[in-house]
Order: sequence, then C-alpha cells, then structure tokens
Amino acid sequence: QWQLVESGGGLVQPGGSLRLSCAASGDILANYAIGWFRQAPGKEREGVACISSSGGDTGYRNSVKGRFTISRDNANDTVYLQMNSLKPEDTAVYYCAAGHPPTLLIRLCVASKDYSSWGQGTQVTVSS
Repeated sequence: QWQLVESGGGLVQPGGSLRLSCAASGDILANYAIGWFRQAPGKEREGVACISSSGGDTGYRNSVKGRFTISRDNANDTVYLQMNSLKPEDTAVYYCAAGHPPTLLIRLCVASKDYSSWGQGTQVTVSS
C-alpha cells in the first residue's frame, strides 16, 4: 500500500512563509489529483488548494486565494503548497490527499470520497 508524506510544516510568525511538500512512496503521484486540506482544533477538515494530475486545473478556498499557490513537479513526483502572508487563522494540521475527483470538485477543492489516500499531516503554526 502506498503512502503520502507531508513535510515543511513548522512555526512561523504572521506574515511569514512556508512551503509544504507532498511526496509518495509505493506509487506515482503524477497519476493523481492532489488536494491540500487542513484541520484546526475543534473545526472540520477543509479544502485549501487542489490540483489535477496534469496541473491544468486548480482550486483554492477563498481565504487563501492570492496568498497560497499549489504546484506540482511531476518529474520529481512532488506537489507543493507555497504559503505566503500567513495569518494566525491558517494554523492547522495540513494534509495532502490523492485521488481521482471530477474536475468540478478539484476547482471547488472540497474533501470527498474521491480522495482515497491521505498523509499523516504536518503541523503549521502561525504565531508571534
């Protein structure tokens, strides 16, 4: 069974930046659409940014548009989430997930059963 592994989380001050990475072992990430999702304590998991397998379709939640960028390097089989201008409300555990959602769900970036594989998550804390 293949696994997704997130990295790049940490503690950053408001206004700072982090880049999260999602890699896979046991399968080829380039075959899948990838979503970044996050969950803060006491809150439901929410979609942050999603990208199709080709990279041609992306979707972002409104609160991160203009600050976060999802990209993928299929040659290195890695998906990135560049997070700039971070705010305390971005604090959460960030997960990457892989699957085959329809294009509409990629653009809306919602968690669905179409994302069949999930990583263990990486903590992002934005605090002064």
